[in-house]
Amino acid sequence: MVDPLVSISGTAPVPVHVAIIMDGNGRWAQQRNQARTVGHRHGAEAVRRTVRAAAELGIGYLTLFGFSSENWARPEREIEDLMGLLRLYLRSETAELHKNNVRIRIIGDRSRLARDIVQLIEQAENTTSGNTGLTAVLALSYGGRQDITQAAQALAREAAAGRLDPATIDEAVFGSHLATAGIPDPDLLIRTSGEQRISNFLIWQLAYTEFVFQDVLWPDFDARNLAAAVEEFRRRDRRYGATVSSS
Repeated sequence: MVDPLVSISGTAPVPVHVAIIMDGNGRWAQQRNQARTVGHRHGAEAVRRTVRAAAELGIGYLTLFGFSSENWARPEREIEDLMGLLRLYLRSETAELHKNNVRIRIIGDRSRLARDIVQLIEQAENTTSGNTGLTAVLALSYGGRQDITQAAQALAREAAAGRLDPATIDEAVFGSHLATAGIPDPDLLIRTSGEQRISNFLIWQLAYTEFVFQDVLWPDFDARNLAAAVEEFRRRDRRYGATVSSS
């Protein structure tokens, strides 16, 4: 049964793919005179709520920006705490997500992650690979420019090896070499905390995405915030660069 907090009205379709920049953990903690790690822990609870709410709304794909390639420049202690939370989340949530028919997919540069985290990621992906409900995508050690660069390098290697005619490279071919290959581009991007920028997130994929910016800090984000963003999306007229024809 759909939680009444995430129920929506009308017949307009919900977005197939929602991407979220989860921003505001540090400010949430600072406002309460607590350590940033406390904000991150409450942010993990918001992830659980949001995955559940997205599934209830019938969203097909939910991509969460968990840790950017630039976040490696943060203080070592904060990174250790974030990695600890990631380990805890993967260990504690995989079975529950699998039970609820959620497929887990992780995108980003795994070479910088600890080996045990990579093993947990692989286990989560393998365990849930056959699920047919919501696909929950977590972007870890991810950067949009990095994603595009790696795709270009892969295409260049294929062309140099004679396996690919450069003249055949179009948007579809390029997209198939991105980290999100096989995933439709986001229909809706939500950013919390009031900031209004994409911060190197899914640069290629967001070309025709609708943006909704919310003032709520991520640890306070809940089903009502997600439903409000979806309602805003459903009110918009998506023309993809075309004009509305007059009748």
